[in-house]
Amino acid sequence: MDANQILQIITDFLGEYITPYLISDYQGDPFVLFDLFHLAALGGITLAILLIIISRNKFYRKNKENFRDTVAAILIINEISWHTWAYFYDEWTIQKMLPLHICSILVWLSALMLIKKSYKLYEFVYFLGIGGALQALLTPDAGIYGFPHFRFFQTFISHGFIIIAAIYMTVVEKMRPTWKSLLRVFVITNIYLAVVFGINTLIGSNYLYLNHKPPTASLLDLLPDWPVYLLYMEALGIATCLLLYLPFFTKDTWSKLRDESALKRAGGTRLDDFR
Repeated sequence: MDANQILQIITDFLGEYITPYLISDYQGDPFVLFDLFHLAALGGITLAILLIIISRNKFYRKNKENFRDTVAAILIINEISWHTWAYFYDEWTIQKMLPLHICSILVWLSALMLIKKSYKLYEFVYFLGIGGALQALLTPDAGIYGFPHFRFFQTFISHGFIIIAAIYMTVVEKMRPTWKSLLRVFVITNIYLAVVFGINTLIGSNYLYLNHKPPTASLLDLLPDWPVYLLYMEALGIATCLLLYLPFFTKDTWSKLRDESALKRAGGTRLDDFR
């Protein structure tokens, strides 16, 4: 078998088994919300998160470093592969591919957070990453790209590992948000929204869906038309962040009550000593 025959075999293999699941004009089944493949992807991400939580005390120093670097590499490589795919198939435009969507920018922030162990970035990845990526996982903007197209995997890897990064830093690296974290995230996010709205107006894009609703199914379909739904988005974002902070608020409240109860018992015991 000569080189030309080997090359032909490789070409035939790619043409039959790989290329059909890469092309932008995908001829396979489109993405279907909550079908077997969607649920399987959600189940895989959930399982990964549960494994991290269950084994959180088994991570040691080198183990932690390797895990952070691996997740950061997956996020970066996956994002670069998406931009490469979009450029190769003439899908890359400034109206669609600038890293201005919350999850697009949080891919890079999550990777940097993992590499640097940055608490300042963690605050944003925890609130915006989990909240935004969860919405994207439940109602992904996958369009015609159902399983097993490249975009199907790219979408779930991207958003899934944003959540995994935030959960890991919380349960393994012991980081946690505070009320000040909520305030910082709220203020800076709203400044960012204003900037992106200006960019959308300037270049005719719709990043963050600030200028109109997305063409695919999403929670925004349940809300009023533009611009009223922006107020609902703001309220929904605040509610999501408060919900994400609830476990820490509950823990702090319980700890405070327990400490106060212990002090009262200790004070009563000391008074008894003088009787």
